Amino acid sequence: MTIDTLFGTEHVPSSPKTIKFKQIKAVYETLIVKEEITNYLKPGTRYTAPQQIHETFSFLRNETKEYFLALHLDGKNRVVALEIVSIGSLNQSIVHPREVYKTALLSSAAAIILVHNHPTGDPTPSREDIEITRRLKEAGELIGIKVLDHIIVGERYISFVEGGLL
Repeated sequence: MTIDTLFGTEHVPSSPKTIKFKQIKAVYETLIVKEEITNYLKPGTRYTAPQQIHETFSFLRNETKEYFLALHLDGKNRVVALEIVSIGSLNQSIVHPREVYKTALLSSAAAIILVHNHPTGDPTPSREDIEITRRLKEAGELIGIKVLDHIIVGERYISFVEGGLL
């Protein structure tokens, strides 16, 4: 004797299974700045020297918090996007390669230039500055987005390329 002979075969109605996925869509925001900034981030400007970056972002020396920016560049070194990666405290900001490259991939950047300020005015790279630059360079090599330079703005500027650190 089996269970089937005692109670009959059990019929379980089949219901369709529901699976939920998150879909991610790239959303771009265009900011319109209504100021007289004819010398600031002119469309189509090619960045070929650290001095150009310093001149453009020298306003960061007046900030009281550390700002870490990533300039996304096309194949001709023209800015296609600017991202504020992190706003930190007086002497540090948290930067992770995932956050830097997430938006660089979405903007189809061929390369990036990293810019951050030292509110103390001394642009000498810290051990952490050197380490994060190395990590960002390695991550960029894996995904095909080159780190062209890392510039620290203070009373003067330090370029990792000019200083032989990159």
